[in-house]
This record gives sequence, C-alpha cells and structure tokens, in this order.
Amino acid sequence: MAKKPEESFGERIRRLREANGMSMEAFSRDTGYPEDYLTDIEDGKVAPPVAVVLQMSRVFNVDMEQFQGPRGKDATRKRTTSHKKRVASYAYTALTRPGEKKHLRAYLVTIDPETDHEGVDYHHEGEEFIYVLGGGLKIQVGQNTSTLKKGGSINFDSSISHELSNPTREKAELLVVIYEP
Repeated sequence: MAKKPEESFGERIRRLREANGMSMEAFSRDTGYPEDYLTDIEDGKVAPPVAVVLQMSRVFNVDMEQFQGPRGKDATRKRTTSHKKRVASYAYTALTRPGEKKHLRAYLVTIDPETDHEGVDYHHEGEEFIYVLGGGLKIQVGQNTSTLKKGGSINFDSSISHELSNPTREKAELLVVIYEP
C-alpha cells in the first residue's frame, strides 16, 4: 500500500481557505498581504515568516501550530530541509503552547548567515521582543534600523512594519516573544 504524501504547509493553507469559502482576493484583504505572495505560499514557493503565519491564523481563527502537520522526527527534518531549500533564510520553533486565552508566544528563530529576507515586511497587532542568542541581527522597524549582537535586544510595537536580516557570517539565533492582545 502506497504511503500518502504529507500535506505541505501551503496545501494546508489552501485547503483551509477553500473550506472557508474564501477567495484569494478576500484572503489578501483580510491578511494585508498581496495575492501573488499568498499564492506563492500556497504553491510552496515561499515559506512564510512567523508574522505572516500569525496573521493567517487570526484570519482563520485557529492556533498557528495547527498549520504545522505531523510532529515526528522525520517530518520535522523534512520540513526543515524543505524550508531551507525554499527560502534559505528563516526558520522558527514554537517554545510556548497555544491556547485560546493565551496572549504571549515565544519562538526560537534562526536566520542563515548573510541573509536578507527580501520582499517580506512583517507587521502584526501587538508587541514584540527579540533577544539575540547568537550571531547578529539587523532589524528595521519603520524607518529606524538597529544592529544587534549576541546579548542585544529590542522591544517594539509590532504593528509597525519590520524586517529582519542577518548581516553576519554565522547563523543568527533569536528568542522572539510576541504579545497578541
């Protein structure tokens, strides 16, 4: 008996969007992201950063961890490899458990060396705290740019557009804590 292939992140998003009778135009309007970017996510051409996944989870009124699929070691390794091949820049691991009444989320985020996450500008309701565990981080919040080294941190209103990049030659490891009202 042939094993059913694991449903990709993009396939899960498309299935959820269609199950809710939502057009791509409505999905774009409700998330605040362009239709072509959302189509690339659904087609598996782009792996979205945490902020985009959070916004999608709000639109569908589900916990973002429901988008992750099977949790076995093989599935995790395949997702990590696939993720790196597609975007080669940004990966996250949830450190807190989801809950309907929980407003605080923590993630371990890694950004590959000398990587700019081009074309993606994050913004989501709430507040964000980033602590650099290793490597370095360049973050632009609105028109302000900060460069942080290991041990550095930043706290900001996450509804302001922000972009992350790693200008160093080593992998950046970040503790990212997001408060959602």
